[in-house]
Amino acid sequence: MSSPNLHPMLNVAVKAARAAGAIINRAALDVEAVRISQKQVNDFVTEVDHASEQAIIETLLGAYPGHGILAEESGTEHGAKDSDYVWIIDPLDGTTNFIHGFPVYCVSIALSVRGKIEQAVVYDPSRNDLFTATKGRGAYMNERRIRVSKRTKLTECLISTGFPFRTGDNFKQYLAIMADMMPRMAGLRRPGAAALDLAYVAAGFTDGFFETGLNPWDVAAGSLLVTEAGGLIGNFTGEPEFLEQRECLAAAPRIYGQLVPLLAKYSKFANVDDKLRASDRMRAVSASTKSNPDDASADLYARSTVVDFADETAEGDKPAVAAPAAPRKLTRVRRDAAPAAGAPSEGDASAK
Repeated sequence: MSSPNLHPMLNVAVKAARAAGAIINRAALDVEAVRISQKQVNDFVTEVDHASEQAIIETLLGAYPGHGILAEESGTEHGAKDSDYVWIIDPLDGTTNFIHGFPVYCVSIALSVRGKIEQAVVYDPSRNDLFTATKGRGAYMNERRIRVSKRTKLTECLISTGFPFRTGDNFKQYLAIMADMMPRMAGLRRPGAAALDLAYVAAGFTDGFFETGLNPWDVAAGSLLVTEAGGLIGNFTGEPEFLEQRECLAAAPRIYGQLVPLLAKYSKFANVDDKLRASDRMRAVSASTKSNPDDASADLYARSTVVDFADETAEGDKPAVAAPAAPRKLTRVRRDAAPAAGAPSEGDASAK
């Protein structure tokens, strides 16, 4: 049902998103029967993606036949080729979640006008949550105005992200990023649907989001939700032109300012010095995963975790924070060492 308070183009987008959501919900009742194919390693597409996309395109072009289309599955095959108005569509963001019955996925529709996102819809069919935004008119969840989180300390924040899953993704870089980020925040989450992740940042459910390897249809609608809810969005260096740069960072303004210094060196747009620092950090974290107990570098991650956390949360009170490090070292015992003569073995009843 259309709302008189929405922009006419947004009303049409909502109608399209709900039509796609109905298709997804019907298919979710029997996921095992859904036909699945693989675009590349760990990148799946289903008949539901195609049916959902077709329903969206038919609804949009039925109302605006002169508009262009950029969709995940069909690209620019449909719609006008030279229009200033382009609908950017992800018919089912979180396909891997969907085919496993994990209820974190959504429909994402955005309208780009001369390269700027002006209308946005993200619809979560499993929860019937509808996120909408019109440029200059604010962001809404189920017709209720939403705002980004008010937290100002990174140590209190819940941040969402996406893990690498494609062949060729930089796994070592993500390990280094997580080693830098996790000690500095309350929690790191990987829900698996970038459009919904951005909607949750806009609603204040999470305090920030970052990921690499994203396409325009993954982030177009969510980006407008974030900015209309008072947040900031850009690439890892903080530059706002990010839509086609395949890296995205979004957060409340005060948190955004704390995340950029942590992530900037991992950006493909970082300067030479920052890239060298990122390479050094990746090597150090990679070395910390070695199993050799005699390798001093194996304690690097543990040490950096304690020190970094102390620096941010209890500056000037390092002895009190560093004290728990002793029990951590006591647990690192050589399991293959022979027991001392006369000492009871682990399974000996007398030891108990």
